[in-house]
Amino acid sequence: MAAEIRYETSLEGVDWGRMKELLSADDFDNGRSPAQLRESFERSHTAVVAYDGAAIVGTARALSDGVCNAYVVDVWTLSSHRRRGVARAMLSVLESRLSGQHVYLFSDDAVGFYKKLGYAEQPTGLSKVVGEWLRP
Repeated sequence: MAAEIRYETSLEGVDWGRMKELLSADDFDNGRSPAQLRESFERSHTAVVAYDGAAIVGTARALSDGVCNAYVVDVWTLSSHRRRGVARAMLSVLESRLSGQHVYLFSDDAVGFYKKLGYAEQPTGLSKVVGEWLRP
């Protein structure tokens, strides 16, 4: 794990507005409001936020049934902190809480990185937005 970076699984004290700003500025924003980000992370099986001092520099979270299936989402490292082991460390934190489960994730730009961590490509993935995006 990167030495100067701190990895927190508690979401207490997260500045959701700041997280939204950082995601937007780093081209990793999918349109969620700060309140929706908070709800997404709080409803996850496990979430991790990486900090460099007080600054948020990474996120990752897992959705899981707690038995056999998990899906990793929102793996993001601030551009200025990439290639320093941040994403690898966040995934390690998540995986330590998903023992015995089939862990799936989607990536369109970091396939090689995930392969190095033991993930294998599964060529068919399907998705569907039910109703209007980000609306209940």
